[in-house]
Amino acid sequence: MSVPGEYDRESSRSVFDYIRLYPEVLKHSFGEYDLIHVNYGLTAPIALAQPQLPVVLSLWGSDLTGRFGWLSERLAPYCDATIVMSHAMNERLDCDAHVIPHGVELDKFEPIGRSTAIDRVGWDPDVKHVLFPYGPDRAVKNYPRADRVVSAVADRLPDPVELQTVSGVAHAEMFEYMNAADCLLLTSRREGSPNVVKEAMACNLPVVSTDVGDVSERLENVDPSAVCRSDQELIDGLVEILRKDELSERSRVCDGTQ
Repeated sequence: MSVPGEYDRESSRSVFDYIRLYPEVLKHSFGEYDLIHVNYGLTAPIALAQPQLPVVLSLWGSDLTGRFGWLSERLAPYCDATIVMSHAMNERLDCDAHVIPHGVELDKFEPIGRSTAIDRVGWDPDVKHVLFPYGPDRAVKNYPRADRVVSAVADRLPDPVELQTVSGVAHAEMFEYMNAADCLLLTSRREGSPNVVKEAMACNLPVVSTDVGDVSERLENVDPSAVCRSDQELIDGLVEILRKDELSERSRVCDGTQ
């Protein structure tokens, strides 16, 4: 079941919407279920308020590192089990958690010829394409920083460079954009274990990213790639990768395991 009410990227559900969920949770807790699996920290109070069933809490990233992360931190110890996406998330909690990153569908995300992919997505083959796999309106992904970085990179390279924002595309089609791109750029303010990085790695697409979530762990020993802490590091890393014009080695960590 899901929290009632409507929301989008510009607005969020209200406290009242979460309270409205409680009668349904309470009713079902007396039914045939054996436990409650809570996906996202803000629903934890509702699950813990029912007296019948054990609670498993899955935290995704922003529900621990974002505005209401304090709530997830306080409630996780009261849950019977907690699942997080990365070791960094686990370190924020005062209880033991199971680190289970999401895996990647390797039958969908795999290398194909770049010229074939460019033809499919309709990009200019004579341009260096930097993939930003989100809409510009997602504040946590920090599009202005990505735009700023790519503009600076374009001033340092002889070839034209374009920042390609891709959103609203079916997940099954994203591998084509990853194979058409020259590099994935992730400028997120926070992440848990971003699947988009692992999917890019499965396509042999180089990645330049801010140091968020478990990205540094995933990109360890993957060349070319860069995990950065400043705009200048992002610019330098992207320039180096676009100049190399090489694919990265296929990930040994695509399924979330070392």
